[in-house]
Amino acid sequence: MRIACIGEAMVELSLEPAPSMQARVGFAGDTLNTAIYLKRAAPALEVAYVTRLGRDDLSSRMRDYMASEGLDLADVEVSETRRPGLYAISTDETGERSFSYWRDSSAARELFQQDGAAVFTMLEKYNVLYLSAITLAILPDWVRSELCDWLARWRGPDRSLVFDSNYRPSLWSSAEVARSEIARIWELCDIALPSVDDEMAIFGEADAGAVAARMRACGVCQGALKCASAGPVSLGAPVSQAYPPASRVVDTTAAGDSFNAGYLAALLTGSGQAEALMAGHMLACKVVGVKGAIAPR
Repeated sequence: MRIACIGEAMVELSLEPAPSMQARVGFAGDTLNTAIYLKRAAPALEVAYVTRLGRDDLSSRMRDYMASEGLDLADVEVSETRRPGLYAISTDETGERSFSYWRDSSAARELFQQDGAAVFTMLEKYNVLYLSAITLAILPDWVRSELCDWLARWRGPDRSLVFDSNYRPSLWSSAEVARSEIARIWELCDIALPSVDDEMAIFGEADAGAVAARMRACGVCQGALKCASAGPVSLGAPVSQAYPPASRVVDTTAAGDSFNAGYLAALLTGSGQAEALMAGHMLACKVVGVKGAIAPR
């Protein structure tokens, strides 16, 4: 089984509380976070990361870091003119985070573009493709449209599309465009990993039950609806189990990304739905106990 996580890898500045001027520099990004935690949780899986970087020093360091985590980087594209984007994390006293971004001209925005055409042939060899709404949002409209058309043709008995509707309104031209594009992917999705807050913001439901009902109505029959500390709702076989709270919450960055990794690691190595849901929840509980997106090994 070969898995490709697709998206934008960024430089991360994790800021110390005011008035400190200190910041820890790392590398992260929603689909990259999932790729790293997935490989850590299931080392036997072949996990690739697909993005576009530059030829600058930070891009080189980022490649070295991703390689040190065991990720296959054979399909990382290179831009001759662009560099990675950057974001800064600030957290409040409860561990809830806020972000500031510098990503408008990042190399990843040129992903899949070669000589004026959209090219996806490097993805043909994978059994599982994982992407998020951020992956979709950073692509030009025409590339995003062609990618969705290609994914519809790519899917098959031994191929699965995994999607997380990680919603960042500022990345989209309008809420209407985001809603339309994300709804289209849900129709193609084999394993759905949405967060309840994102789905309610995009589609306007009032609670998790309404979100889960819409997901099932559009054909989703496998996955998890993430509901933060309350624990996930199964989008596959019904599951009734209690989820213990995190013992310590320092920074909620990558909580959803790490849940996705724990869930997929269990599911793709043969565990059942209940075990996969618990694995995702417990990994997320560990990750929110440290600062930044990527916990120390």
